[in-house]
Amino acid sequence: MKMKIIVYFLLLSAGFTSCQAKFSREIPEKKDSLYESRDLEIVEMILQRYAGEGESGTGELVAEIGRQFLETPYVGHTLEKGDTEKLVINLRELDCTTFAENCLALARTAQMRKPNFGKFAKELEKIRYREGVRDGYASRLHYFSDWIYDNEKKKVVKDVSRGIAHLLMPNQVNFMTTHPANYPLLKDNPAVIAEIAAIEKEISGRMTWFIPKDKVSVLEGELKNGDILGLTTGIEGLDVSHVVIALRIDGHIRFIHASSKEKKVVISEETLEEYLKKSKMTTGIMVARPV
Repeated sequence: MKMKIIVYFLLLSAGFTSCQAKFSREIPEKKDSLYESRDLEIVEMILQRYAGEGESGTGELVAEIGRQFLETPYVGHTLEKGDTEKLVINLRELDCTTFAENCLALARTAQMRKPNFGKFAKELEKIRYREGVRDGYASRLHYFSDWIYDNEKKKVVKDVSRGIAHLLMPNQVNFMTTHPANYPLLKDNPAVIAEIAAIEKEISGRMTWFIPKDKVSVLEGELKNGDILGLTTGIEGLDVSHVVIALRIDGHIRFIHASSKEKKVVISEETLEEYLKKSKMTTGIMVARPV
């Protein structure tokens, strides 16, 4: 009996060592970032679970990691902290964009050699900011069409909307500068408003591609698990009104998202086509495919 116990613990120890070989611990300094111990725990738990996986593709891993956040509370404006732009890492509370960004950063980090919290933080910063450099509020990729454009240049995602539907979307963005009171760091800050206005002008001058919602039923076979979808909108000055992660269930595309209506991360009960048809202001989708 004693020998069996010794063998058991030797096997347990070997298994733990094997797991740790894929996972290392590195914690960044907090002077330029904001996070709590629970955020560290969540990241390390997911990286330990998925380290070395993802052979089937980053998108599949994004979708699988997204399921780990089901029931996580929806909370808006979690990135608006203080007067300076710090890297906010908050996996306890998510909005639609931070949910997608965190899942993508976790998937990419899990595929790295010896993934850890520090590498995740660097990956999240790379995804969230223009050219991967955090340099004030205006460097954050506030508009989803700009987020796709910049992350395609960084080879983080591929904009597949053009290849699927071949249709241009009229994209004149100015919502932030015409509604500065909605953004704490824009309110009473004319210098930053001017920075954002210049970025809006640049975005509006680009060609932007999308899939109209009346084409989704025909083209949904082109969508894949883990595609990050921006739901385009007819609201003046905005490009998208919501961000979701595509899931193929029973042959149709549904999605997982941080829902302001449900107040938590959920899988949609409706298909993407059904959801778009019900939403009067939604005009279609932009598709960012993890690479």
